[in-house]
Amino acid sequence: MSEIGIVVVLAVFWLVASVKILREYERGVIFRLGSLRPEPLGPGLRLVVWPIDSMVRVSLRTVVHDIPPQDVITKDNVTVKVNAVVYFRVVDPNRSVVQVENYLYATSQEAQTTLRSILGNAHLDELLSERERLGAMLQEVIDQHTDPWGVKVTQVAVKAVDLPQEMQRAMARQAESEREKRAKIIHASGELEASKQLTEAAEMLNREPVALHLRYLQTLTEIAAEKNSTIIFPVPIDWVKALMTKDR
Repeated sequence: MSEIGIVVVLAVFWLVASVKILREYERGVIFRLGSLRPEPLGPGLRLVVWPIDSMVRVSLRTVVHDIPPQDVITKDNVTVKVNAVVYFRVVDPNRSVVQVENYLYATSQEAQTTLRSILGNAHLDELLSERERLGAMLQEVIDQHTDPWGVKVTQVAVKAVDLPQEMQRAMARQAESEREKRAKIIHASGELEASKQLTEAAEMLNREPVALHLRYLQTLTEIAAEKNSTIIFPVPIDWVKALMTKDR
C-alpha cells in the first residue's frame, strides 16, 4: 500500500472516530485532555477531536424509576411495605457526569433512603389518606439532595401500601362497625320521623271524628278488595246513637 493510501485510511479512521451524531434529547459532555469543557455539545452532527477530546453522552429525557417495596415502620409502630415511583431528569449534563459516578444509581438510593425516613414519621392513617402530601414532601427532600448532581426530581408518587394481614382484618372489622353504626343511626332517624308523623295524624283524627270514621271505612274497603270473604265488624256507638236519635 502506498503512502497516500495509508494517509487516506488514517484520515477515514480519524473521521469515523471524531464525528459524532447527537439526538435531540442528548447532550455531549466533552473532556479535552482530561479537562472538562464548559459547554456540552448540542444535538446534530458534531466533531470531537480524537484522541484529544472524549465525549460522554447524557440523556435529558425524564426517567421513571420504580422504587422497590420498602419496609417502613410508621410513627404508630405499624410495619408496612411501601412502593413508590420517582420521576427525574438531568438539567445540568456537566454536573451529572462530574459530581457523581452514576446519577441513576445515586438518585435511586437517595429515593429509597428518603422514603423510609419521611414515611417513618407519618401515622398509618396519614400514609393511607394523604399520599399526595407525602409525595410532595418526598419530592422536595430528594430534589434538595440531587440538585448538586444536576438532577431535577419532578414528582414522587406513593404507588402502593401493603398492610399486614392482621391489620387488614382489623381495618375491615372497623369499617363494618362504622357501616352498622351509620345504618342504626339512619334507622333510628326514620323511626323518630315516623313517630312524629303518626302523632300528628292521631291528633288530627282526634280533633275530627268524621275523619276517623272515613279512615275506618277506607280500611274496610282495602281489606275487602284483597280477600273475597265475609267481614263482620262492629258499628261505632256514635253511629248507633245518631240513628236512634234520627228515628225518634
